[in-house]
Amino acid sequence: MSDAVVKMEGISKAFAGIKALDSVQIELRKGEIHALMGENGAGKSTLMKIMCGVYAKDSGRMLLENENTGEFEEVEIKTPLMGQKAGLSMVFQELNLLENMNIAENIFIGREPVKKNGFLDKELLTERAKKELEKVRLDVDPRTAISELSCAQMQCVEIAKALSFHARVVVFDEPTASLSEKESQTLFEIIKELKAQGVCIVYISHRMEEVFALSDRITVFRNGKYIDTVDAKDVTEKDLIKMMIGHELNGAKNCGSEFVNQENVILEAKNIKVFPNSKPISFKLYENEILGFFGLVGAGRTELMRVLFGIDTIREGELYIREKKVPVSSTKDAIAAGLGMVPEDRKGLGLILGMSIKDNMLISKLGQMKSGWLNKGALKDITGNYIKELSIALRDEEQEVKELSGGNQQKVVIAKWLAMTPDILIMDEPTRGIDVGAKAEIYQLMRKLTQSGKSIIMVSSEIAEVMQVSDRILVMHEGDITGEVTAEEATQDLILQYSFGGANNG
Repeated sequence: MSDAVVKMEGISKAFAGIKALDSVQIELRKGEIHALMGENGAGKSTLMKIMCGVYAKDSGRMLLENENTGEFEEVEIKTPLMGQKAGLSMVFQELNLLENMNIAENIFIGREPVKKNGFLDKELLTERAKKELEKVRLDVDPRTAISELSCAQMQCVEIAKALSFHARVVVFDEPTASLSEKESQTLFEIIKELKAQGVCIVYISHRMEEVFALSDRITVFRNGKYIDTVDAKDVTEKDLIKMMIGHELNGAKNCGSEFVNQENVILEAKNIKVFPNSKPISFKLYENEILGFFGLVGAGRTELMRVLFGIDTIREGELYIREKKVPVSSTKDAIAAGLGMVPEDRKGLGLILGMSIKDNMLISKLGQMKSGWLNKGALKDITGNYIKELSIALRDEEQEVKELSGGNQQKVVIAKWLAMTPDILIMDEPTRGIDVGAKAEIYQLMRKLTQSGKSIIMVSSEIAEVMQVSDRILVMHEGDITGEVTAEEATQDLILQYSFGGANNG
């Protein structure tokens, strides 16, 4: 007996004629953590949204265990509420909470207790919500507005909401993408407790270390097709990558001092303060260089990039581009000085999701044009060139950018800035939420850009990525640069030591 709770067989789904799922299958068991893996666009989230009633399947069938008889019955989950009532819930990557309402109202929306007179029983609502919050270790007043919570606290509310429906299966879609290390560890403990209670956890993530640390079984999709389901203990990271992308990944380091022209300083920051009470910091960026910035949460990496790009005011210090002092008091100044920035939050800051791919690529470029007349042919050449050069998988350039996978959305953000022809590109977490195949493509693109004469500053919270891509690494701690490491001498231990404030050079 497999102890299964859900079986999905022969599931297919197409969007606007493009097949997202092609007769795929999955079996979910009680009390297991089941990782669902594949490149962006492989169909992982689509299948789970079908299971939970967000999407309707085109064909195939779904079987759900009857809790009373133990027999399997074919079901049609038509709405998310139907899914939740059947014990099937999903914690989305983009959290699905109403910020103008409080925690209790969000947990029990549509199921609020009412008094005999028909009015809302606020006291009972708060009491019930408090019990649900205890399950996820969130010690916050249930009457607190969602808008006042941190990202991790919002995620706990989403989990509490799922559990309030007597959840049998809970799907987590990239749950640690916006969490700190400490918050992630708390989430993992909650997930393990749910497993111990017999709940099935479906864990969608691109972070291999998390998948191997948590999961019992792993199902892999590729290009909308089912590849295999394996026991986590029986496979290696290399095996999984090969299943996901169809071939082995070239893991050779494509970085080092041979790529860099240290005779030519492209950007120099002098005595810049990241935080009011932090030390002033200075650094140089050389021609053709990928300069990596690493640090733990709160180290000041993103804050420094915001200062360099004119989003935030320079409190103290100076910025030089090609040895010329540049007053950067706005993003317009930064762009005029030859800087571009791929932001950490591509959906919130990098893209306008309801606009087309073409318009997202060109929106910044149009502001550079001096003539009031638009050369549509030239604009089409720009978009066509970048679609081809970056291998963006799309239906056509008029497609809304929100329909693309995470990896392809990130390529559109990069294309938008390349169209501006910057000499220096700041890339803050350029591969966050992107699968291994798309990561490799972006790494290759970054190297191609530096070989064409551009210089890149890359911020990443992944040590492996920083070591893989950077020619030189600067490590930050509390707004200060505590270490500088070349690609040749970089080790994980040394970078971590610097990230905690210093290294033992003993």
